[in-house]
Amino acid sequence: MLRPASRSTILPRRTFLGASAAFLAPAAVGRAMAAPTADLPLLAYVGTFSSPLKDTLPTQVDLPPGNGRGIHIFQVNRTSGAWTEAGVHELGTSPSCLVVNADGTRLYSANETDRVGPGKHGTVTAFAVDRTSGALEPLNSVSSGGAGPTFVSLHPNGKHLFVANYFGGSVAVLPILADGRLGAASDVKEDAGEIGPTKAENAPPGSFAFSGHDRTHAHQILPSPDGRHLLHVDLGLDRIFVWDFDAAQGKLVASAPHAVAFPPGDGPRHFHFHPDGRRLVSIQEEGSSVVTFDWDAVTGTLEARQTLSTLPPGFKGSNFCSEILVSPDGRFVYCGNRLHDSIAIFRVTSDGTLEYLGEEWTRGNYPRSFTFSPGGSFLACCNQRDDNVAIFAVDKASGRLTFTGHYAAVGNPSHVVFLDLAVGK
Repeated sequence: MLRPASRSTILPRRTFLGASAAFLAPAAVGRAMAAPTADLPLLAYVGTFSSPLKDTLPTQVDLPPGNGRGIHIFQVNRTSGAWTEAGVHELGTSPSCLVVNADGTRLYSANETDRVGPGKHGTVTAFAVDRTSGALEPLNSVSSGGAGPTFVSLHPNGKHLFVANYFGGSVAVLPILADGRLGAASDVKEDAGEIGPTKAENAPPGSFAFSGHDRTHAHQILPSPDGRHLLHVDLGLDRIFVWDFDAAQGKLVASAPHAVAFPPGDGPRHFHFHPDGRRLVSIQEEGSSVVTFDWDAVTGTLEARQTLSTLPPGFKGSNFCSEILVSPDGRFVYCGNRLHDSIAIFRVTSDGTLEYLGEEWTRGNYPRSFTFSPGGSFLACCNQRDDNVAIFAVDKASGRLTFTGHYAAVGNPSHVVFLDLAVGK
């Protein structure tokens, strides 16, 4: 059984009822935030799996039910990487994925629940960000267009938010209104097709990494760097889907070809574009692999070039891959391994292929995701089942990670986003 990490209570406990949950008063959040200093802080917001009151049904999240408290807020030491608690915005609906807009004035959360309305949908919430303290003020919540929204991203124009509904097997386009609030979905697409086999054909020897091949599971959605296309993965269908995006109407139109297939059972989970906009890398949850693709921004097509294991040579046993990120300078790729509890590190060679360099222990259990700090000097890893975020220093020359000795105690952390309040001031 998971135990909540030891931590002090920053804000008074509030009651959250109903599908969208009541929100903590902005004034209370503001009082809990650390006082602003002459040099405005670098902040980290941590999305978590958080359960509602005990007398209500649990949210549909990874078992056991989440013990986070909502969106946790920390100040980050720019030199050491250490985090200091600065507040929490309490939510009982598992705000498991977060995204901040380009000017740092709005934050959006995917609330990974399935308790909204007759369709059993999840929600997405819009927040205004106080540019002095970093406190969050809720603006509104809308249906995500499916159950269990697990990922949100923003269009480069800042006028649309995209959401992937894991339990609903669907993706949705949400318009962003002039004041930052969210409108009702302008488009919802439901995945369909043949479900892949329970066991991945290319899994490590002896693996029993059985997860999402019971139905469709949209796991991530991202726009192409130029915003002309939208890509999303469905883990259960073993595919990446490509859409043309009509920004004027907020509509998705199937590209041709519409999908790229992976080996049966591999379970693609996340992908990330290279900074050059011409390549992307994809990580497969059950196949424990990373695939490099060439991306044609004009036609919206992907061509696979290379497949590598995310695990050390000779590894045997079960593993669930999680996050994949290209370093901000484009020189390295980082892949998360759950159960093996490591981050695999690859060098991007001159021809765009990957070379395995090794791995770093995550200093915790079940690394769900990780995020680079602005500038790429630190990497924050969410150890979901150990109730902590571990902070690593990044050697930009070698790509290696070094544990700083700093942890942040957070119940069931899922995702981190950073916000530098000094930028734009």
